[in-house]
Amino acid sequence: MIYLDYTAHMPPSEEALQAFCQAERSLIGNANAHHAAGETARQQMEAARHKVSELLSVLEEEIIFTSGASESNNTAIQGIVYAARHFGRHIVTTPLEHPSVSGCLTALQERGYEIDVLPVGRDGRIDLDALSAAIRTDTVLVTLSAVDSELGIVQPVEDAARIVHRFPHCHLHIDMTQAVGKIPLDLSLADTAAFSAHKFGGITGSGVLYKKQEIEMEPLIHGGVSTSIYRSGTPAVGLACSLSTALESALRNMTKHNEHVAHLNAMLREELTRRNVRIFSPQDSIPHILNIGVEGIKGTAMRDRLNAHGVCVSVKSACSVENTPSRAVYAITKNRRQAMESFRLSLCHLTTEEEVRAFLEAFDLARKELQS
Repeated sequence: MIYLDYTAHMPPSEEALQAFCQAERSLIGNANAHHAAGETARQQMEAARHKVSELLSVLEEEIIFTSGASESNNTAIQGIVYAARHFGRHIVTTPLEHPSVSGCLTALQERGYEIDVLPVGRDGRIDLDALSAAIRTDTVLVTLSAVDSELGIVQPVEDAARIVHRFPHCHLHIDMTQAVGKIPLDLSLADTAAFSAHKFGGITGSGVLYKKQEIEMEPLIHGGVSTSIYRSGTPAVGLACSLSTALESALRNMTKHNEHVAHLNAMLREELTRRNVRIFSPQDSIPHILNIGVEGIKGTAMRDRLNAHGVCVSVKSACSVENTPSRAVYAITKNRRQAMESFRLSLCHLTTEEEVRAFLEAFDLARKELQS
């Protein structure tokens, strides 16, 4: 099997698995319990949180462990707008957001919130003048992805933050899920930020919500004291330990891993261009994501045919609705047919040159079969 869907999921590293197993085997107490076993578990939980805060250069109390980016995005977005509802009910976003953001905003819209979607250029980046013009006195939130999951476009987060923070009642939420371990991170630019461990070698079911200390936010989960008032429930100590271990490894090896992935991306771009394949990901996207399309063939058909040849790729985000055009590709092309033809290859440091060559062989076969 040739696996080219690392943007959807990366298998946990051996280090992360060992950290998880060690914690789960040695810590028998509930970290919320007031006895010796609970105290030991609580100390390990706080040690994991301290490590994450150090790695990200933020305060310990600004780190909230969650089940993943979907929970973190929903908690931040809903928590901020509910807390700020006396200032306004207007939210600004982009057409490139993950379903855990866009779906959350749709639900808020049904409850009376007003959502404005910013235009993006052919390079996929937001129009900063449009962002500045979109923010009103009743705007309480701007939410955008640092790196989108379909095209790999890197947004000008620093410039966006400078604009948003000119407005005292407006907050900036950043979905950093596809950025961790791929580009440098500066969480100080955000009021809240989200990411998942399973995108960089951690274990599925663990993630982080960063919340700047002074930001007011209403919790979505109520009942019971825990490590944070914003996330009641029994702390998952093993998952927190594995996440902190995976994050440390991802950041430590980022430069080396990115060089390897960039080499593979260049190989694919050259070979696919030679085959007259349309490449939707801009040249300056992160090299881990390459969105492509074959004229006259739906992306779902290519995905299924490649799967029959032992190659795993995705059409859009794994969390997206099936058989609908890619919102991201449509946003930069304004072409519905091309948005239906697009599909995504995603690489990581585990991908080999041999796998890339095997994919190209399978791709040639799949296209020939679908065009015959």
